[in-house]
Amino acid sequence: MDDLLFVVFWIVLLTSVLVSADICFERSGFFTPNDTYDLNRRLMLSSLPSNVTANDGFYTTSTGQDPNRAYGLGMCVPGTDARSCSDCIISSSARLLRNCTNQTEGIDWRMDRTLCLVRYSNRSFYGSLGLEILRSDNYTRDVQANMTDLEITWEALMIGLIDQASSWYYAAGIRKLESSISHVYSVVQCSKDVSLENCTHCLQENVIEYRSCCRGRQGGIISRSSCFIRWEVYPFLSLFDNIAPEKDGKKISTGTIVAIVVVPVVLLALGYALWERRETFKAFTTDTGVDITTSGSLKFEFKAIEAATSNFHNTNKLGHGGFGEVYKGTLPNGTQVAVKRLSKMSGQGEEEFKNEVFLVAKLQHKNLVRLLGFSVKGEEKILVYEFLPNKSLDHFLFDPAMEENYDRCELIRCIHIGLLCVQENHVDRPTMSTIYRMLTNASITLHMPQPPGFVFTVRSKSNPLEERSQCGPSTSISITCASPR
Repeated sequence: MDDLLFVVFWIVLLTSVLVSADICFERSGFFTPNDTYDLNRRLMLSSLPSNVTANDGFYTTSTGQDPNRAYGLGMCVPGTDARSCSDCIISSSARLLRNCTNQTEGIDWRMDRTLCLVRYSNRSFYGSLGLEILRSDNYTRDVQANMTDLEITWEALMIGLIDQASSWYYAAGIRKLESSISHVYSVVQCSKDVSLENCTHCLQENVIEYRSCCRGRQGGIISRSSCFIRWEVYPFLSLFDNIAPEKDGKKISTGTIVAIVVVPVVLLALGYALWERRETFKAFTTDTGVDITTSGSLKFEFKAIEAATSNFHNTNKLGHGGFGEVYKGTLPNGTQVAVKRLSKMSGQGEEEFKNEVFLVAKLQHKNLVRLLGFSVKGEEKILVYEFLPNKSLDHFLFDPAMEENYDRCELIRCIHIGLLCVQENHVDRPTMSTIYRMLTNASITLHMPQPPGFVFTVRSKSNPLEERSQCGPSTSISITCASPR
């Protein structure tokens, strides 16, 4: 009877105390209560519950302007009903506000009828793998079962769950102990802003931590910024209601039955979709068959681009043109980039996209904006350029500090080449390879440029014989409407 009461005591303790793993980071600095950052933080956290439930249980956002911008993330495990998810996010946010009174970064993995995550910071953390341990707790009483059996069962269960999470960021499972009537219940979850590869790596680090701290323990929690695991010898919350125990790596569950029926149908549909898009994929290779990923640029995950631009939020929009919109983004390492999101309705299709990636990526010059990479997802085509702070061309052409310390001929030649690139007739415009030779070889003679594509001739109404040049598109060209970057 005493043993039973002892177990019940620890079950209640873990449920009430250890179900929430939170930490207030001091590494990012501090803020003064009720200052601009604190107000942005509170406003952002108050918007998370409704936004998370409205976006399939995962949402990233930011509020305010730099340097007082507050970045946030909210997430619930798959299958959570809207009410439970919202309540969990609200409770987690309230806990962070209560405990993190002046720290600019906080994280809370919480169990309140479901598992949820709330995170905020004064810097963009989207896509960045966080391996710092937030909590590593376990029962202080060993389970009354064969120790070897418990370790083998735990390891086998975890291998299966991590394998599932490598595709879905989440998994829950049950496995029976051979030496007793007990089962091991476990749930694993990764933050959906990291890649699936980093999700797997994070969970594997938790397994390593278990081996050093928690072998033979009845239950526990190990959480990091990017992933979370919990295991018990009893079902916690309602995460295991529709899951049957695994045995020898096999389990019979509703999910398995559905998979047996659905997978063949999905494969057929996928095969048809791949066949239908075959020509589209061909468009992303060169005439010599070189794949786009060999162009020297970095291929970004589309999720990382969404996170960097806060889901292409209007506050990050730099400008727009006929070929799409340009956004300012911040990568996880703090690097600022300019993201060109090509319009699905623009005249620039796969061919133009292919040319821009292959040629611009290979063209490096001190006076050209550098292409850092690209991203492709379905009809979404993204180009990522280096970000240049707001300065107009005249700042560099007429910088007083330069005085006469520049090559006048080189400057005139660069302007000449620029005028050749915007001629009315596209046939007259030099190719990218020709431009490269012009920039690197001063011996190449430049011909006289024709009127540019955004200047056309108009006649005066009062005097039809009088002609003059006027700015404006005379062809289907595009001029980006934005302040200089």
